[in-house]
Amino acid sequence: MKTFQTFDISAEYDAIHRTFPCHKDAPVIGLTGNYQDGVCTLLEGYFASILKAGGVPFIIPPSDDCNILINTLNSLDGLVLTGGADINPLFLGEEPIKELHSINPRRDRQELLLARLAADRQIPILGICRGMQLMNAAFGGTLYQDIHSQMEGTRIKHDQDLGRSYASHTVKIEKDSLLYKLFGTETLPVNSFHHQAIKDVAPGFRVTACAGDGVLEAMESTEYKSMLGVQWHPECFILQDDECMMPIFNWFIGEAASFREAKRLHSRMITLDSHCDTPMFFDQGIDFATRDKKILVDLHKMSEGRLDATIMVAYLKQLERTDEALLAATAKADRILNEIEEMVAKNCTAVDIAYTPADLPLLKAAGKKAIMLGIENGYAIGKDITNVEHFRNRGVVYMTLCHNGNNDICGSARYNEEGLGVSAFGEQVIREMNRVGMMVDVSHAGEKSFYDALEISSRPIVASHSSARALCDHPRNLTDGQLKALAAKGGVAQVCLYSGFLRKEGEADIKDAIEHLNHMVNVMGIEHVGIGTDFDGDGGIIGCASAAELINFTRRLLLERYSEESIRLIWGGNFLRVMEEVQRK
Repeated sequence: MKTFQTFDISAEYDAIHRTFPCHKDAPVIGLTGNYQDGVCTLLEGYFASILKAGGVPFIIPPSDDCNILINTLNSLDGLVLTGGADINPLFLGEEPIKELHSINPRRDRQELLLARLAADRQIPILGICRGMQLMNAAFGGTLYQDIHSQMEGTRIKHDQDLGRSYASHTVKIEKDSLLYKLFGTETLPVNSFHHQAIKDVAPGFRVTACAGDGVLEAMESTEYKSMLGVQWHPECFILQDDECMMPIFNWFIGEAASFREAKRLHSRMITLDSHCDTPMFFDQGIDFATRDKKILVDLHKMSEGRLDATIMVAYLKQLERTDEALLAATAKADRILNEIEEMVAKNCTAVDIAYTPADLPLLKAAGKKAIMLGIENGYAIGKDITNVEHFRNRGVVYMTLCHNGNNDICGSARYNEEGLGVSAFGEQVIREMNRVGMMVDVSHAGEKSFYDALEISSRPIVASHSSARALCDHPRNLTDGQLKALAAKGGVAQVCLYSGFLRKEGEADIKDAIEHLNHMVNVMGIEHVGIGTDFDGDGGIIGCASAAELINFTRRLLLERYSEESIRLIWGGNFLRVMEEVQRK
């Protein structure tokens, strides 16, 4: 019997509501559309592959409005840069050659912006064919406008006559690459539909696959970012029920899901960086309201990395200890604090000063970032004990007892061999800090100074930016004995993102920082560890190079299987607990 199509959806509608919904929280993936002549299209393979991998595809409409692009990106968990026309060489500072095919400058402009804005926000990016070329161009790489006329040597066929769902040549995959991890092979059959290709790979990326004729076929981030580009069209295979390319999409949706979860956690907790030195750049004409290239912490980067609060310190280099020099140090500390306050006042619609832990959730609810005040080097108080209360009344939440030099309070870690501890005056300072509610910070303090301060203080103390000496033998780091003693007194140690404190040789990366954090958690317990980046004071590592990249740290914590509560404690909960206890009268 012939069955006729029904146009009544009532039965389907009722079936949907027959049981309580249990929908998976799927990541939302934006895909760039191929548009021209008022029409925006997307081939089925793209959204079919995203759906198959567990994502929710969303076609990004054409727009020249940057605010719309940013709002769109803020709603996405991943971005796919799709294939299409040639890229206009004028965007790369080149004149077109005669072999150039059709271009769409409006699409190029939007997608170059999208790629850079998405990368600023650490949104996972997958570039396919033209999309990989565009990603490379967006970040400073170069392209061949036409491989047949501009590359030396004999070319294999890169514009197949076979159907799009069939492989036409193979690529050689690097064994230490993400692609090798996904496919488990050095030789992968792929399809091919292009005549443009990557010439020089962009900084921050590396080539991970090549065709037999030397054409670059894949690239990935060297900075632990979720960014992958392939020259072939992996989305086409699923249309023939061939899942051979699904490892790429499964990986991508997994990265997008991780990013989505990290965003969710940041929305539910206060994230605090316990130490940044941005005021050191005030004399260079920085603008905290812009995405200023001279600094690692500004309003844009804090928003992109979803950082709620940072403690900006008035840093004082240790100079002479004459009466005149000490008075000058106190005056300089006041001046820097004034400058921080002026900067905040200038941007009062977006940021404010927080004086207590209770201020932070209020500012977050109001949509504002928070700045707390600190002093790095007790040199600031000179020999006048009344300056402790003076700076506390100004809102200073902690003071680092010393810096890279001995002062009138204590001996520095730089001169550990001298065995200097806390002086008699330093003991008075610590007790006064306890009285007025200012946290004692022992980062930079020598080992004897550390133990003296721990013994003198009636309140828990902190190390605002120090890492583990067991993993990197530097006098600025804390030994396991120090970490245990600090925890026993209720204190907190904040992992520092300065390369020299994370690794003795080579450039440190985010994995090194996580290793230090894991070690410190194992030694001290989860209630006694946090993050103090030291951004703008030599802090910043591969994978976590600025405030914009701090959400990557959260993703790494999720990968390490830390619970939401543990991540909350690491991201400021522990440090703020000590601050609250110290400020309690």
